[in-house]
Amino acid sequence: MVQRPEVKPETWAVMAGRGADSAGAPLNVPPVPASNFQLGSGRAYSRDDATPTWEAFEELLGGLEGGEAVAFASGMGAAAAVFDLLPVGAKVVLGDDCYQAVPGLAAAGEERGRWSVERVQIEDTARWIELAADADLVWLESPSNPLLRVADLPAICAAPRSADALVVIDSTFATPLVQRPLELGADLVMHSATKYLGGHSDLLLGAVVSSTPERAYQLRERRALAGATPGALEAFLAVRGMRTLPLRLQRATASATDLAERLAQHSAVEVVRYPGFGAVVSFDVQGGAAPADAVCGSVRIIRHATSLGGVESTMERRAAIPGQAHLPPGLLRLSVGCEHPDDLWRDLQQALTP
Repeated sequence: MVQRPEVKPETWAVMAGRGADSAGAPLNVPPVPASNFQLGSGRAYSRDDATPTWEAFEELLGGLEGGEAVAFASGMGAAAAVFDLLPVGAKVVLGDDCYQAVPGLAAAGEERGRWSVERVQIEDTARWIELAADADLVWLESPSNPLLRVADLPAICAAPRSADALVVIDSTFATPLVQRPLELGADLVMHSATKYLGGHSDLLLGAVVSSTPERAYQLRERRALAGATPGALEAFLAVRGMRTLPLRLQRATASATDLAERLAQHSAVEVVRYPGFGAVVSFDVQGGAAPADAVCGSVRIIRHATSLGGVESTMERRAAIPGQAHLPPGLLRLSVGCEHPDDLWRDLQQALTP
């Protein structure tokens, strides 16, 4: 377990994962593109024993979340490792609104008889608590993607459950700067580090942070067996990106709050969803799919692209993605970056004007 000293998260983001504190040592742990190591040190083969670059990332994230982090090649690699912890015949409780690949993973396992799945509305706290009593895995995103619904994490994480049950919170949208689910009683926190942690749209990386060393060890075993190992460059870039996470998130959140208020007043916008924190806003364009697609094709500063969490603002119509039939056809998910909010608003205004 990473024990963060008595410093603020903003300081930890800068100081952690630095490697050796000795004269002549580099300030940053460099990318170590090694598959194997000279024997005798306890480190032999990177797939089994990790590399210093992975460990720097895990130290930094683990300290921010208050647990032990395990890095994976992608967010879905991290999610798959968690599902692989489940026994055959397990009961999975999954939110009705979440990143579409996770329900795909759950459905594929259900079709093979690995587990059963029950979907629950994010805000139906009573139902979450009821189902947690005999669930093997409780998995939810908060805020959810892309409807930005917020779960009652304190109540759900504290719900009675069996000793082997897992409560997993995908905290990608919130980041550990906004919420720390392990402190609320969650067993695992999952991140797509591709998003806010990396922050520059230049890497694929995932992570799970465990409340116990024993479960972190199990996750490392599955990482090694499945080969879901992160690249050296990706881990290095993620550490570099996390150095500025507090600054990026502060700027993007302020802009998202401003844009959400302005969008709510625009005549071409039906509904605005913003939980009051974070840097993602979703809104429905009047008229549905065709006008929403036209908006995406008309923006010039905001990039018409998938994914989120980078320094650049991105936007896409999520109902156009397979597996998102539950979404309003005109819903646009806007990931607000670090541009000036006035420029972003002018871009949105001209795109929303017929």
